[in-house]
Amino acid sequence: MTKLSNEEIKKVSELKLTYSKLVESLGTLEIQLINLDNKKQELKVELLKVQNEELELAKDLEKKYGSGTISLETGEFSPDK
Repeated sequence: MTKLSNEEIKKVSELKLTYSKLVESLGTLEIQLINLDNKKQELKVELLKVQNEELELAKDLEKKYGSGTISLETGEFSPDK
């Protein structure tokens, strides 16, 4: 049986450690990607809710005031001509 030199053992140990760190980093990154994807889905749901609320409000305001534009600065409604 042949014994490896100290330098060879050191190099193998360093490569094994580097490999382990890379695998750990990839695992951490995958978890972060999963969390980001979950957050993205939550935000999409919230966006759809806000869009639906906006449509409902627009319908209610148009029913009440007719077709036109609203100035958020002054709160005034200007009907379409």
